[in-house]
Order: sequence, then C-alpha cells, then structure tokens
Amino acid sequence: MMYVAAETAQDPLLPVWPEIVIGLICFGIVFFVFAKKLLPAINKALDERREAIEGGIEKAEAAQTEAQSVLEQYKAQLAEARHEAARLRQEAQEQGAVIIQEMKAEGQRQREEIIAAGHTQLEADRKAAASALRQDVGKLATDLAGKLVGESLQDHARQSGTVDRFLDELEAKAEAAR
Repeated sequence: MMYVAAETAQDPLLPVWPEIVIGLICFGIVFFVFAKKLLPAINKALDERREAIEGGIEKAEAAQTEAQSVLEQYKAQLAEARHEAARLRQEAQEQGAVIIQEMKAEGQRQREEIIAAGHTQLEADRKAAASALRQDVGKLATDLAGKLVGESLQDHARQSGTVDRFLDELEAKAEAAR
C-alpha cells in the first residue's frame, strides 16, 4: 500500500508545471513594473545623488583652491607687513641715532658756550679786581709815602702813572719768574 500511494503522489523534487508558468508570469509582471516604474526612479535618484556628490566635490575643490589662494595672499601680506615693520624699526633706530648725535653736539656746543662765557666773566672779574686793587694799592702807597715824606701827594695824574708803572714792573717780574 504504501507503494501505491507513492505512485499517485508526485515526486517532491520535480516541479509542477502549472506553478512554474504562473510563477514566471508573475515574475514577468513584477519585472516589467520594476523596469518601467521603479528602475527609472531609482536610476534618477542615483544620478541626482552622483551629481550632487560630484558637484559637492567640485565645490569643495573650488573652495579649497580659493582658500589656498586667500592663504597665500595673507602670507604675502604678512610677509610684507613684517618687512615694512622691520624697515620702520630700522628707520626709527637710525633717526634715534641721528637725534642722539644732534643732542650730543648741541650739549657740547652749549657746554663750550658756558665755558667761554665763564672764561669771559672770569677775565672781566679779574680785570675789575686788578683795577680795584691798583686803585687801592695806589691810594695806600700814596698815603704811606705822604706820611713818610710829610707832604701830601695828591696829584692824581702823577700818582696814577707812578702806581701803574710800579704795578706793571711787578707783573713783568712775576711773568718772568714763571
């Protein structure tokens, strides 16, 4: 009996032809719907995505190129600014040196003027003191001589000449001794 049931039952390894035909027809319909409706939409989305990615890459490359050129410009400007700062610093140092030299020269000139004025003042004071001393010594000498002689020696012109001659002789002796 089992044998009979096995003959009437179909072999499970062999497909049933009507199911294969219906499966192929359904597969064809699904394939046709996918090919006509879904595949173009998927391809369109993939193309848009690829274009967006490629456009993004191109934009990124353009932005990177622009950023690189801006960076080069900034570097050039920075180098120029550093060069300008160095030039200005050098000029300031040179001007400072010139100003210092001018101030030293001005100070030296003023010092020499002060020394010359001091020498002039000293010479004037020395002459004034010598003149006052001559007069005092002359008066004292005349008074002393008058007391010794017992007469008044008030002749001013003669007195002045005698005193001057005497003091000149003393100065000449002092100069010769040096």
